[in-house]
Amino acid sequence: MIEFKYPLILIAFIPFFVLLIVDLFITKKSISFQNITEKLPQTLFNRVDFRKVKLKKVFTLSSVALLILAASGPQIGIRLSPIERKGLDLVFCIDVSSSMRGTDIKPSRLDKSKFEISQMIKNLKGDRVAFIVFAGTSHLYLPLTTDYEAAYLFLDQIDTKMIPTQGTDLSTAIQTGLSAFSDDDLKYKVLVLITDGEDHEGKAIDLAKKASKEGMVVHTVGVGTLSGSLIPTISSNGSINYKKNKDGKLITSQLNETVLKDIAKAGGGVFTSFNNKPANYKKLLNEVDSMEKRSIASHVYSEFEDQYQKFGLLSLSLLVIGMLLSTKKKNHE
Repeated sequence: MIEFKYPLILIAFIPFFVLLIVDLFITKKSISFQNITEKLPQTLFNRVDFRKVKLKKVFTLSSVALLILAASGPQIGIRLSPIERKGLDLVFCIDVSSSMRGTDIKPSRLDKSKFEISQMIKNLKGDRVAFIVFAGTSHLYLPLTTDYEAAYLFLDQIDTKMIPTQGTDLSTAIQTGLSAFSDDDLKYKVLVLITDGEDHEGKAIDLAKKASKEGMVVHTVGVGTLSGSLIPTISSNGSINYKKNKDGKLITSQLNETVLKDIAKAGGGVFTSFNNKPANYKKLLNEVDSMEKRSIASHVYSEFEDQYQKFGLLSLSLLVIGMLLSTKKKNHE
């Protein structure tokens, strides 16, 4: 692992490097002779090897770059020390069925869910997170990780086209969520089911009860309104239509709070909702923060060794090579 004592030095010299690179690779050699008599430039061109001139500049530029690196105080980690953190395993099961395109929650049910999840992750303190996506079927999208930057990238890519089998099977989401956890004590496991609650398929309540008996907590989040929303579809030419049933009537997708409350009760968790108000994630975050957390061992670099001497020596070497490099053509030496 590399760190810098004085990283601002690197940032401050960025404009300087841009100017040097422009001078090295863009500036025409003829510009240097604009104010010189017509015969002299040709004489100089015949005597000077401009490839060596450019090479000389490369050595000089590299020397300056290494000198700046040396001045910024590079350090390399040489010893890992164990640290102890406390955390939970937190699995988000995210509904990506077509009904999550509903716009009764702005900008859409799914987009609102992704935003609230991202805000919650920003406030976690060492907990591992995973993502399950589901509709008619489900799959593990992101395994448990503490790399929150990676989690943001994966979260951003979630959309309603990920699962070709449509429907909303909450039971398969919970089942996949259970398998996402490691095999050790389920006491420190939390599953968060995020959906509009239109379960047409399985036996989610029974699975939530089973999870609770094993020590896991199942929270549910309802996304949508009781009045519901039409389900937008985008045609190949970009026009927006709305999903219809077999009889040609428009389908209205409504939030099913009842089933989600029942699942949360069975799973020993709480029910909350992502609505059009800000900071919906806080109730869920408070529940997670209030839970007992286990100690998780990890390692960080505790000792660093200065490396500026190596960069300084290499800088000096390149500078000397550049100074000794002759720019004359061989036939004129």
